[in-house]
Amino acid sequence: MSLEIKVPAVGESITEVTIAQWFKQEGDQVEMDEIICELESDKATFELNAEAAGTLHIVAQEGDTLEIDELICTIDTDSAGTAKEETAPSEATSSSEPAKGPESTGEIKDMIVPTVGESITEVTISSWLKADGDFVELDEIIAEVDSDKATFELPAEANGILRIVAQEDDTIEIGALICKIEVMTGGAPAKESAPVSASSETSAASTASGNETYATGHASPAAAKILAEKGIDTSTIKGTGKDGRITKEDAEKAQMSTPKPAAAAKQEDAPAPVAAPGSRNERRERMTSLRKTVSKRLVSVKNETAMLTTFNEVNMKPIMDIRKQYKEKFKEKYEVGLGFMSFFTKAVTMAAQEWPAVNARIEGNEIVYNDFVDVSIAVSAPKGLMVPVIRNAESMSFDQVEKEIIRLATKARDGKLTIDEMTGGTFTVTNGGIFGSMLSTPIINAPQSAILGMHNIVERPMAVNGEVQILPIMYVALSYDHRIVDGRESVSFLVRVKELLEDPTRLLLGI
Repeated sequence: MSLEIKVPAVGESITEVTIAQWFKQEGDQVEMDEIICELESDKATFELNAEAAGTLHIVAQEGDTLEIDELICTIDTDSAGTAKEETAPSEATSSSEPAKGPESTGEIKDMIVPTVGESITEVTISSWLKADGDFVELDEIIAEVDSDKATFELPAEANGILRIVAQEDDTIEIGALICKIEVMTGGAPAKESAPVSASSETSAASTASGNETYATGHASPAAAKILAEKGIDTSTIKGTGKDGRITKEDAEKAQMSTPKPAAAAKQEDAPAPVAAPGSRNERRERMTSLRKTVSKRLVSVKNETAMLTTFNEVNMKPIMDIRKQYKEKFKEKYEVGLGFMSFFTKAVTMAAQEWPAVNARIEGNEIVYNDFVDVSIAVSAPKGLMVPVIRNAESMSFDQVEKEIIRLATKARDGKLTIDEMTGGTFTVTNGGIFGSMLSTPIINAPQSAILGMHNIVERPMAVNGEVQILPIMYVALSYDHRIVDGRESVSFLVRVKELLEDPTRLLLGI
């Protein structure tokens, strides 16, 4: 029986995913619930489990983009439990009969670049895992190939001697010749063994028990990307995967080694070459699938919405006075700090309930209004911009908002946010002020109709009751979709937010 595995529904607004990496190969035996591949959406990366035990038959390749419920692979459940066993010859037989070595069949197997995606026309040889002239076995991974969407592994299509045609860093088109295999029957050629000492016998035994193969010390495509971003050499990492392969988890845990002390460095290392003045070096990094998808969505929002931005300024002194007076007692009681985000979150929830168009969205020919406010908080994470959601923020207290913000921001930076935690927001708040931004026009987080941008707080001279005072001022910006939100509503919404922030007592009393 052949069981079809399709792309699961992974979130309310997610319509497609990309195959980031296969952990198993075509024809491999898989177990029930075993992780077989990694999928990426525009919001997160998640793993796909086998729904039954059996033989895996891959339909979608790495880099392919599939719609929800589209076929990704099949599992032949009739073959479950059939183990591939190879019986080694007994000592008596091996001592009396010499092992039969591989024999050439005279056939040359041409391996070409396979089709790896609908829009991919060329690939680059990232690395050869086997050398020219090596004996390779059927389905053994011999090279890694990069496309503009993903990195994937190239398995040998026959047993035999490898003859490399395309070299590392060569860019070749789909269907072009990448290597040849001189097909041979039988196993790998036996290696002549020299006499070994007692110490070398121990070393050999440990190597054999460690199952060293081409995978030992080699990083998976996902792990290689993470290590490259961290600037860590794979040779410094000990892999915990099969046969010592460096997994994604190993890469995420890896830390840059501490540099040597200056004195030791002078003695051990040769002086590094100094770049000449006016150096024009460049460094290129391939965009991740997440960043490419986010880029497309942002451009789509600019092109498909009537986006405008209105600005105002907020005197932050009242909030700063409250924080200064009560921050210690607040932290002592609730075990969390009192930040600016809780004031802004509560202010936008109150203002959104008074001006519901700002909290609405367009679906087809209808406008959908919400009687709740799910506030999306923009967080800068290692993989890119993440926007987790605070559910029903309008009914939460200050300490509940602060705790939820910390929880979501921590998970975003650790790459552990779930799909549910990033979908369904009705309004977004982004704080560019933490990076020093004075003023900006934030882009709407579709399908929402508005986003509030916070900025840095700067002391400025202000006229107050006919007198000039130096006050801590923040500029705030509201970008909105003019198809839903009119000018009167957008300006009134921002004025209401300003009013609530400059008189925080209103937030507590709800007036």
